Amino acid sequence: MKDTRIAREGLVLLGCGKMGSAMLEGWLSRGLPAESVSVVEPYPSDWLKASGVDLSGNLPASPAIVLVAVKPQMMRDALPALKEMGGGGTVFVSVAAGITIDFFEQMLGYQTPVVRAMPNTPAAISRGITAIVGNGATDAEALDEAYLLLSAVGQVVRLEREADIDAVTGVSGSGPAYVFHMIETMAAAGEAEGLDPALALQLAKATVAGAGALAMAADVGPDQLRINVTSPNGTTQAALEVLMDEDNGFPALLRRAVHAAAERSRELASG
Repeated sequence: MKDTRIAREGLVLLGCGKMGSAMLEGWLSRGLPAESVSVVEPYPSDWLKASGVDLSGNLPASPAIVLVAVKPQMMRDALPALKEMGGGGTVFVSVAAGITIDFFEQMLGYQTPVVRAMPNTPAAISRGITAIVGNGATDAEALDEAYLLLSAVGQVVRLEREADIDAVTGVSGSGPAYVFHMIETMAAAGEAEGLDPALALQLAKATVAGAGALAMAADVGPDQLRINVTSPNGTTQAALEVLMDEDNGFPALLRRAVHAAAERSRELASG
């Protein structure tokens, strides 16, 4: 990222909590000069203070990128200070859940390139996945710049429609919480079968992490991986007959869970 427009013209990071810090660490590790980054954060961490970025509040007049990482409820207070950057060459990238592109266009002008992004929490360890979509003022170069920035914390996928953000939220945005709950319930089930609680949790965490890594590395789909570890009339088949029940098992439960998250995302976006 050293020899890019972002490095030359600057990047403003609005908000530097867990997600903002994870992204900033990724950018710096990929060669973005610290002096190219201005951070607006009322409560900077010791790590942020020592990172070498500009915390003075003297922002560039027309940076290449403004990445908005404040909480959605703080948006109306934080964004007006950057309004003068709208309408020019500055690209605004938002990782705020539930805040639509139209909101930014109304605040910054409809000629402002705006990219809406939905990352997830594994971005904190550079293992996230982020979906992005731009408005009509966002050209291919602006989308490429957003892609470059967000790829510092994991995979990036491009959407054709902003409406798909809600489904993405239901699958990957909220998805880590489903997996964490699965770990909890697997450990509790192991404990119910007589295992020590700490051992049951260790087994559950390692199993989920290992299965996820195998799914990412395999050249076959998860359905085939499942078949590969399911012996006829064996222990895994006995468990899957419970989990794969169409009425009460994973298929119905996860469809309802993803739909509920997507519906809530739509409600938040509609105000």
